[in-house]
Amino acid sequence: MASSRVGGSLKSARERLGWSREALAYRSGLSWAAITQIETGRRKEVRVSTLLALASALGVSVDYLVGGAATISPELLRHSVLVYGSDDDYLASTIPFLVEGITRSDCVLAVTGRRYMGLLRDALGDNARHVEFFDSLEWYGSLRGAASGYRSFMRERFERGAPWIRIIGEPVWSGKSEAEFAEWFRYESMINLLFASSPATIFCTYDARSVPDSVLASARRTHPQLAAAGDVTTNPAYRDPEDFLLTLD
Repeated sequence: MASSRVGGSLKSARERLGWSREALAYRSGLSWAAITQIETGRRKEVRVSTLLALASALGVSVDYLVGGAATISPELLRHSVLVYGSDDDYLASTIPFLVEGITRSDCVLAVTGRRYMGLLRDALGDNARHVEFFDSLEWYGSLRGAASGYRSFMRERFERGAPWIRIIGEPVWSGKSEAEFAEWFRYESMINLLFASSPATIFCTYDARSVPDSVLASARRTHPQLAAAGDVTTNPAYRDPEDFLLTLD
């Protein structure tokens, strides 16, 4: 792999850590001579395995070393809202989503109420054993804890070898005030920033039978994609977090 930026990026990352070339050679398992050649531009072609070793040692991404666009604007996360009006509507989107993840060997998580856990388990049959289930009441006890829980879950499962993470999340609305609604949608909007570079697809499910229209409108403004009947499309009502968060009262 060739790039005119590798040498400069490598030297910059190394020097920010205060490391000599010898120190980087020790931590990356590469030779001092190879690192010197890359930094000075004498080695024009750098193997992927070499880039991976250097990036891992320095705590940066390969995209950073080669100057890839994903360094500045990573867009791995897929964050969708599913608004449903019946149990059949709910299952028509969630089951294909879960089964596709199971088929692809993704890590699959369902954070929902106990009633919906039962619906999902019954519809999945034997496939339910491939899904990790958690109660929404416990997971969303605090929004800070929920975000931390998702971050830890994604990191741990990815490090264990999961190629992708799939999540269904069902909010808890019972007993919530208008102020708590506003806090929830700050959280939903922040998810787009916090997990932008995470290898994950998240379906946030909203029951139109039990939540106000104002909540559904905010849900549509905080999710880049719309999910319905097994299909996912771009959401025209979505607002970037910078816009949504700065205009909240």
